[in-house]
Amino acid sequence: MGLAFPRGSVDLFRIVTPPAASRNGSPIRDHRTGLYMDFSFAGILDDDRFAWFAEGLQTVMERHGHTFVDKPEEAELVVNFFSNDRPRAYRRRAQAVFVTGVSEMDTSFDEPIPEGYPYLVRSLSNLFIGLVPQDSDVPDAHFLTPEQGHYVVNGNADPTNYFDRVYRRIEPLATSRLVINNVFDTDLPEELWEGDELTEQIYRAGRKLDALNLLPAPFPIDEILSERELKHLKKLYGIGGLSYGNISARKDETRFWMSASGVDKSKLRDVGQDILLVKGYDPDERAMILSVPPHIEPRRVSVDAIEHMMIYREHPEVGAILHVHAWIDGVPSTEFNYPCGTYELGEAVAEIVRQSPDPARAVVGLKNHGLTITGKSLDEIFERIEGRLQQGVPMT
Repeated sequence: MGLAFPRGSVDLFRIVTPPAASRNGSPIRDHRTGLYMDFSFAGILDDDRFAWFAEGLQTVMERHGHTFVDKPEEAELVVNFFSNDRPRAYRRRAQAVFVTGVSEMDTSFDEPIPEGYPYLVRSLSNLFIGLVPQDSDVPDAHFLTPEQGHYVVNGNADPTNYFDRVYRRIEPLATSRLVINNVFDTDLPEELWEGDELTEQIYRAGRKLDALNLLPAPFPIDEILSERELKHLKKLYGIGGLSYGNISARKDETRFWMSASGVDKSKLRDVGQDILLVKGYDPDERAMILSVPPHIEPRRVSVDAIEHMMIYREHPEVGAILHVHAWIDGVPSTEFNYPCGTYELGEAVAEIVRQSPDPARAVVGLKNHGLTITGKSLDEIFERIEGRLQQGVPMT
């Protein structure tokens, strides 16, 4: 199902020498049609504040190479404006459509994450922007990400470059492509249906993360979304909850075990439900290929599977990878807060691992997000980071 990547190769999506094999044996190639998404606006567009924000954002995005389209259903990025007393979701036509929600918040918006995060979830957005009025005519723009990242574009700073600063926060979303589809092959060997020593290591790693208080509780989206919204979200992404962090371990040259999406990482037991075997990537479907038992209804693998595959394929010496929402001061970090599940995030992390003096023992910071840590094994990773992790990720 593929070849180990030579050190220094670019990524999974461009032809390299030797070429990596796709599902059908052909070289994995770049399927991007362009890095600059077409964009559009939806929701409340006759409000003066929203109209001002939309006009400024459109101007700067077009200047950066994006194309505005009148019909949101034809856009790859939709900016959805809604009232803060009635969050309305923009119903995507496909998984690959990103949505940025925008609403005006009260001046008492003092605790942005607990107060603003429900708006991100209720509006089914990939990014939420809360506009908070200031003494000047330019509001503060609070940005919230699904990873609970938060940062602010100050409206009282230089107003002449306000929308340039806003765009810089939107740019990682507006220039990324999702790799979150899964293809389930019911070909997992029977001897692996109950797992192996590696899935046991993943189970123990999840328990250790819980003991270190590094597992934020899965966000209870079913408590704040309507039944209709929850069905739409499950149809798009096949998830039943939002959880944080992931764990993987190499099985062999081309396969690795990895935790599932939206599960309690402290209880990683069932193969196909909590832990899945990743065996490849299908460029035509832009999907991860999984081996699962034939008798279960599988969950999707973590959205970071493409990032882990890049690292495993390029660095055969890497035996395990841990991703946590924590921090270690002084580690090299990605330049942008790329969305999870995008190959741009995978490329950015893989590049830093590649530059590490020892890729098998790298610690990479994901800006405003957390850490990706490689190791010979999960036990070895925990030995190295013991006492070094700090809870909370600095937001810049």
